[in-house]
Order: sequence, then C-alpha cells, then structure tokens
Amino acid sequence: MIEWLNADRRPPAIELAGRVLPIELNRHARARRLTLRLAPDGSAVKITLPRWCRSQDAIAFAQVRKPWLEAQLAKVPAAADPVVRGTLRYRGEELAIDWQAGAPRRAALAEGRLTLGGPRETMALRLRRWLETAGQRLLAEDLAQYCRAAGVPVPQLRLTRAGRRWGSCSTSGVVRVNWRLAMAPDFVRRSVVAHEVAHLVHFDHSPAFHALLGDLFEGEIAEADRWLKAHGRALYADFG
Repeated sequence: MIEWLNADRRPPAIELAGRVLPIELNRHARARRLTLRLAPDGSAVKITLPRWCRSQDAIAFAQVRKPWLEAQLAKVPAAADPVVRGTLRYRGEELAIDWQAGAPRRAALAEGRLTLGGPRETMALRLRRWLETAGQRLLAEDLAQYCRAAGVPVPQLRLTRAGRRWGSCSTSGVVRVNWRLAMAPDFVRRSVVAHEVAHLVHFDHSPAFHALLGDLFEGEIAEADRWLKAHGRALYADFG
C-alpha cells in the first residue's frame, strides 16, 4: 500500500536533475531494510520500508541517495511514440507501421509490416492492444512447451504491467509475465517463462531450481539476463 504524508494525499517528492518526482512509500510486512529504486519509466522514486521505519527517515534516505537516483534517471530512455517513429518493436525487430485509409481498424501483420486503418488519433492504443494480444499468444505457447518439458500442468497465465519484475509465480501456481517482453527477442522472452516454470517445481532459487532451469531453457540464461540489464528499460519507452 502506498503511503502519503500530506493531507491532500499528494505523495512526497524529490528534485532530480531539474525534475520533481513523487516518492512512493510502500510498507511491507516482510521488509527488513529500506530498498530504493527508480520506476523503469523514470516517473517516480519507489521506497519499500519495514513497518517500524519512520516515513521521514525513508525520505531522508532518498535524499542521501540523490546522486545515485540522478544517475539512474539519466539512463531512462526518452518516451517514444511508435506512431511517430513509424515502427513497432516486436520479437526483437522493428515492424513498419503502414496506415492505410481503407484498411481495417485492427492491425494485421504481413511481410514485416503492420497494416491498419481507422482514426490516426487512436493508432497507438490499437497498436498496443495488438502487441498485448500477440504477446499473450506467444507467452501461452512458451508456457505450454516448458510445462510439458517439466512434466507439470499448464497454470493460468496473466499478463502484467509490473514495473519491477519481468515475471512471477504465485504459491497458487499463477504465472504472471510482463506483456512488454513481446517486444524483446524470443530468447529473452522465453528465458523468463522458463524461469517461472522452474518455480512451479522449485519455489526457491536452490541448486535444484537452477539445474531444472538449465535443462528447460535451450539458450544461455546469462545472455538473456545481460540483454534485459542492457535493454530492458528501453521496452518502457514505447507507449509511455
């Protein structure tokens, strides 16, 4: 739960590189220390704090780490509009966006181009819906394949817009994967799904978990992790 300090329910804020960003305080029952991060799109500073920690101390902590936060903010890619750019990221490539007055409103992929008609002012929304639908299909196929390999039932799949995790697996067996991975290369997206399937068997990061993940995933996990570390933020630039 996000905590506000002001009576008008505005969050506390911090000035970073000439910008004023809100500070979101989130108390967590299992937190043992303060953890600080910048939202992937650079829109807020997020602090997780133990229940016993004073809000004022958490805000002071952010002020102390201001140079680090400014360095992180400098790494955030500028927001990009695929419609303006004329291309849509998909599976590690750039699809040309081809608007035609007489084409259907719903985007259709053929020969490396996305063709669509309809109002220009709603193109971005419809392109995002197309990308989410395509991502749902790809992720469902990945999940089914890795579950067969692991010998476990296929769980419920939900797309997430989480700003911190690319994937997660709940104790109830629901697998959640960030829809923006549809923009990443296939091996990156699949590495995240394989990771969550391994958690269906081993709900930890034990040697047994890593051994199973190594058996399930056909590529190099370290390579996929490096790609996400280097390029993951860029996936948040499109569509704001």
